Amino acid sequence: MKEEAKKTDETTPLPERSDAEILELVKQGKLPPYMLEKTLGDMERAVRIRRLLLESNLARDGFNMQPLPFEQFDYSSVFGRCCENVIGYVPIPVGVAGPMLLNGENVHLPMATTEGCLVASTHRGCKAISVSGGATAVVTTNGMTRGPCVRMKSAKEAAQLKAWLEEPENFAQVKSDFDSTSRFARLRDIKVAIAGRNAYIRFRSSTGDAMGMNMLSKGTEKALAFIQQAFPDMLIVSLSGNYCTDKKPSSMNWIEGRGKSVVCEAIIKGDVVESVLKTTVRAMVELNTQKNLIGSAMAGSIGGFNAHAANIVTAIFIATGQDPAQNVESSNCLTIMEPTDDGNDLYISCTMPSIEVGTVGGGTHLPAQSACLDLLHVKGASEENPGRNAEKLAEVVCAGVLAGELSLMAALAAGHLTRSHMQLNRAK
Repeated sequence: MKEEAKKTDETTPLPERSDAEILELVKQGKLPPYMLEKTLGDMERAVRIRRLLLESNLARDGFNMQPLPFEQFDYSSVFGRCCENVIGYVPIPVGVAGPMLLNGENVHLPMATTEGCLVASTHRGCKAISVSGGATAVVTTNGMTRGPCVRMKSAKEAAQLKAWLEEPENFAQVKSDFDSTSRFARLRDIKVAIAGRNAYIRFRSSTGDAMGMNMLSKGTEKALAFIQQAFPDMLIVSLSGNYCTDKKPSSMNWIEGRGKSVVCEAIIKGDVVESVLKTTVRAMVELNTQKNLIGSAMAGSIGGFNAHAANIVTAIFIATGQDPAQNVESSNCLTIMEPTDDGNDLYISCTMPSIEVGTVGGGTHLPAQSACLDLLHVKGASEENPGRNAEKLAEVVCAGVLAGELSLMAALAAGHLTRSHMQLNRAK
């Protein structure tokens, strides 16, 4: 009878077995943890069992999974798209700054952050901008990049490849193959750099409302296959040769741009500088020169001629489902402050050459992130003008940075930074 019961137990479909039995199979190596969702057909249960496995493995360390929530979450929205080996989720508070008058419209900025003062400070900057007449933002260039590395037999052949790609008729053929891979990808230009016998080819393409890295990778692969027909000895070393450049500091992105290049500007009335920002136009201009321009130059900064652009970029990125790691290049920013109207008012601008955002793809489809995009009226793809929603999101990011720069610089000029952080950025 015992043998029969054992046989019956072994033939029981996995989804019908207990959590303890499934956990034992995972421990024995008979069921890979990453296969739990597909095997059990119950995604929350798969997460629960994976948590039990982790607790069991770390039992000696006194590890407790309880503080990390996992229930009441739609795991089907992330399975196979956003995350693997899921054990729960991390709630991040989302605040709102604004409204800010931007390009004639009132905009509320969703910001996901755990840094006290950040939303409040950005909100103050939004107020100063709005009561002064608003800000204007414009996208100056638009193009995501992928920069593969290929190796030729000699430096001479690498130079020949470069020259070949620069011929208009050859570029047209490469573009045709590249563009055939997507409804929205449109190759705009190619830039080639030579290092020995290696060639680094930077493809730049528009990508509609998607941030576009997958689109670029697909188009680049097709283009390289075509180029290889003309240069059979060409070896593709890597689809990404760090000449893109993605998620790393780069003079290339600072000079050439990547994603959306945006400029946002505003004129802040002198009385607003004094009543809302609690400082003076002269003090703001002087501080910006000494800190953001000279100080950053003394530090040898690449793209860091600003006070804290990365703060606002990252908070909006997390709230709207962007890739947070791309804050590295997306936070490139030059903040300029000048006296205007005979020194009575303050002119401020933020020039950001490489904001990488999309309103489709990545984490933008998740419910919470989708709601934040909806708050900005940029959810999904623009049907009337493909690519416009992503451009508008980039403008919002740049405008948010402008508000953040304005408020933080004012706090520094007035000597209020430490006091405000002591009030809002410390555990009570």
